[in-house]
Amino acid sequence: MPVSKDSGRSENQLLAALPAQEYERLVPHLEKVALNNHQVLYEPFEPIDFVYFPVQGVVSLLYTMEDGSTVEVGIVGAEGMVGIPVILGGIKTTNQALVQVPGSAMRLKASVLKSEFERAGVLQTLLLRYAQALLSLASQSAACNRLHTLEERLARWLLLVQNRLQSDELPLTQEYISQMLGTRRSGVTVAAGTLQEAGIISYKRGKITILNQENLEATACECYRVITREFGRLLNADHG
Repeated sequence: MPVSKDSGRSENQLLAALPAQEYERLVPHLEKVALNNHQVLYEPFEPIDFVYFPVQGVVSLLYTMEDGSTVEVGIVGAEGMVGIPVILGGIKTTNQALVQVPGSAMRLKASVLKSEFERAGVLQTLLLRYAQALLSLASQSAACNRLHTLEERLARWLLLVQNRLQSDELPLTQEYISQMLGTRRSGVTVAAGTLQEAGIISYKRGKITILNQENLEATACECYRVITREFGRLLNADHG
């Protein structure tokens, strides 16, 4: 679907931060597309032909082991872009990009993004900062998975999804959460049950509702605060 000059712009933080001249160069090439539940946007070791600027929904970046087990190494919502390897010199990655919560995105050919990136304008600065933020997220998540309890990790992850979805209602199953956290479903069931008994969340038929934001943040490990602070520092900074 062709887009107007403002369609989807204000809903994606990276696009909204572009100067009018840079954004208008992209407009003829942007296409608004649906992000369907569990849709794969790109596979490991396959060329990335398109990048996606989500305006609604959440996309997980997953690493899959040889035995088929997965763990989430990144999460993208309206603050970012799916396909960051394109601007780092590669057209392939070891990760899979999977739609976690359905929505929509502005899609752009990777070749067009790379050409605009090489103009060395604001887009380049924004995407490099976003790449650093994603790297910080992956690093902090690795430490978190090793050092913190499952209850702390679950609270941290739910908050990150909430931030990107901008909603207290998260359409997620415990089975899916266990795959994202790289742990057993039984462990997630126990951790979610503890949060529910404390009145922090409710869980019913594949939907988690955050009832007490303050207590959920208190339950989360320090990693949530570190990740949130780093994204804010990098993406809200002066572009000059």
